[in-house]
Amino acid sequence: MTANEDQEMELEALRSIYEGDDCFKELSSVSFQFRIGDVDDTKSFLLEVSWPENYPDTAPHISLDTFFNNKISPETKQYIISKMSEQVEANLGAAMMYTLFEWAKENQETLMENHQPVTTAVTLISNSDVMNNSSSVSKKKKEKKEQLTKSQKRKLIGRTDNKGELPRGWNWIDVIKHVSNLYLRYNIQWPQ
Repeated sequence: MTANEDQEMELEALRSIYEGDDCFKELSSVSFQFRIGDVDDTKSFLLEVSWPENYPDTAPHISLDTFFNNKISPETKQYIISKMSEQVEANLGAAMMYTLFEWAKENQETLMENHQPVTTAVTLISNSDVMNNSSSVSKKKKEKKEQLTKSQKRKLIGRTDNKGELPRGWNWIDVIKHVSNLYLRYNIQWPQ
């Protein structure tokens, strides 16, 4: 079989295995992402794997440079990639994506054992920026939201539709009632 036929067969197998799995994402026919761990887990990471033209005879390119992995230190990323590369070397020449993904899932704790979440970078700002920001914060705190009574809230809820929006013309006045009040107020006779 040629490399392209092997790739097509493996792609078809991956699609059927991971159909409906939110951990697997096919970026293109030769590029994939696989999340190891739950989204809210601090020790989860996202593998991005792309196939070169001669895959599976040539090793796939494995990357951890996605935004999802921005809290992982460069040392931990390098350790994960080196361990994944060992698995690639052991499976070279055969379809290995499923094997790599499952190995990473099984060894997540080992791969992330030295993981210390990276703190975000600190930016230097001037004192004038601090003063401007603090004055704008104090202005925001002074603005209070209008407080409604219970009866006002009930009336407001009674007027809204299923989307929480007021219907068109909810605050329009009754034209006839308004005109008749004007006639009464100013003692004007109705036209004949």
